[in-house]
Amino acid sequence: MSKAKAKAKQVKGKLKETAGDAMGDKGMQAEGRSERLTGKAQETAAKAAERLKKSER
Repeated sequence: MSKAKAKAKQVKGKLKETAGDAMGDKGMQAEGRSERLTGKAQETAAKAAERLKKSER
């Protein structure tokens, strides 16, 4: 996954988490938090893959 897609997933998760907060929906909050953290992990993995490619050159 690209860094841009991972960042978009983080933003989407944050929006969902905030909406759940505003509506008092704990399930939506948890879903948003999970999506945001998944996006963060994917971004970290994409950065590591980039560093690996650079070091192989």
